[in-house]
Amino acid sequence: MSESCAPVQAYRGLPSCLLVSAFGTTAETAMAWVRTLLLLMIAAIVATPAVAQTYPAKPVRVMVGFAPGSGPDVISRAISLQLATDLGQSFVIENRIGANGTIAARAVAQSDPDGYTLLFSSSSIASTPFIYKNPNFDVLRDLTPVATSGVLDGYLLLVHPSFPVHSVAELIAYARKNRVLYGSPGVGNGLHLATELFRLAAGIEVEHVPYRGASEVANALLGQNIHFMFVTPTSVLGLVKEGRLRAIGFSGAKRFPEFPDVPLVRDTVPNLSILNTWGMFYAPAKTPPAIVDRLNIAVRQALRSKLVADVVARAGYEADDRNAAQTADFFRQEVAATGQAVKAAKIQPQ
Repeated sequence: MSESCAPVQAYRGLPSCLLVSAFGTTAETAMAWVRTLLLLMIAAIVATPAVAQTYPAKPVRVMVGFAPGSGPDVISRAISLQLATDLGQSFVIENRIGANGTIAARAVAQSDPDGYTLLFSSSSIASTPFIYKNPNFDVLRDLTPVATSGVLDGYLLLVHPSFPVHSVAELIAYARKNRVLYGSPGVGNGLHLATELFRLAAGIEVEHVPYRGASEVANALLGQNIHFMFVTPTSVLGLVKEGRLRAIGFSGAKRFPEFPDVPLVRDTVPNLSILNTWGMFYAPAKTPPAIVDRLNIAVRQALRSKLVADVVARAGYEADDRNAAQTADFFRQEVAATGQAVKAAKIQPQ
């Protein structure tokens, strides 16, 4: 410290000559600026809970990166309707289809962090850092996990009724002798990843045909343009019950409640390890924590309503009750696990 600085009055341990240097004015004015900044900081801290108490004050957009009628769409709509009832503002679903949900996720990541633009995505979002070379956003840095809608431990394995395969063992045997095509909603999608892990565990070769969404894959299977698909159950319950598609297996650890007669894929391929699937709400990064917490509590409350609970349970999901911090931890863990699965399946970034 210079000799001229030493005897000068200090403010909260800072010599006023340093404040003068920082603010370019007199010591008294500099200290007034510091006091003003401190008051503004305190006001901001106090104001954040107040903003959360009045949130939402206008309609909220919920971006969904998958087609209407898909599993993520059905569940997000049920929860959004309940949120509208509970919070007194509309939660409007906006389907932005394409690039494995990345288009919707990018739009939310680049939105104002005010809680009025949210994302609902399936677990496929966790593969984004490992599948796309330049997605123009970072799922861990640019999005704030808010709340999960539930966790499902498996997918249905479907074939067309005319396909001469009635079990997982028969599908494997057929694939060892014939060219077999399967469809998914795109490279890196959870259904693509699940099928590649199944292929590796079963020791077979099958060819991937990417589509824009699960509904397009189902239509391709109905048209017999592909031989099989893995799919979240929600979007195909009617097709299976009507006999238009046949379920030959479920990849979870226990049988799917709606189809208890469908055997587990692991009964035939015991070394199969497929990641869980889940749904999750996100806000842009830097959204005030008080708003994130308010949304988290509201989603958890919505999941307890009979309407939403029935939709979630019918889809095979187990409702979740993680708080916002636990949701963020869960997401980070799932992204890391998905990266390992992508590497194991040898899926190359595009």
